[in-house]
Amino acid sequence: MKKYENNDSQLVNEYKNGNEKAFEELVNRYKNKVFTTILLIVKDHYLAEDILQDTFIKAIHTIKSGKYNEQGKFLPWLGRIAHNLAIDYFRREKRYPITELDESDSYLERFTEQSPEALHIQKETHNRLRMLIQMLPEKQREVLIMRHYADMSFQEIAESTNVSVNTALGRMRYALINLRKQMTKNKLKYDLNNYPE
Repeated sequence: MKKYENNDSQLVNEYKNGNEKAFEELVNRYKNKVFTTILLIVKDHYLAEDILQDTFIKAIHTIKSGKYNEQGKFLPWLGRIAHNLAIDYFRREKRYPITELDESDSYLERFTEQSPEALHIQKETHNRLRMLIQMLPEKQREVLIMRHYADMSFQEIAESTNVSVNTALGRMRYALINLRKQMTKNKLKYDLNNYPE
């Protein structure tokens, strides 16, 4: 199989001109990142797979109909489609997305120092921290998880959630302030590098 070195815009144009392999390359490039974004919202592997498939189907219809105009921003555009489909699912089902954080989630290590004392604190407060993250307002929790768990940039978060970078930064700031307040109130230790005064 030919290895594609083309950028996203070139691949979209090739696909418009009938090259099915070009879209296959786009899928291969981004399916894992888009799947992670969806899974963070729906927390159901099979449902996330369905929404991932719907995301690419919608992308195909948009490109083939000539309505795609996000040159150079394919991934953020795809992320917005995925995000909107996942949120639409919850609106239809009248369910509220709950993010269950697994004890193996490596991003939790970012919330505490990695000294022996911090590792002990992390072990003792792990469940409480998970609960505090769940108590954050939905939009703050979403940005925090996308940044710390999916390792997305604020630009990617902004484009995926269809807000400005400043709004994404503001939501992250308030999420951290709220977490820090709750942790202080509940006498949990936290890393000042992640939660500056």
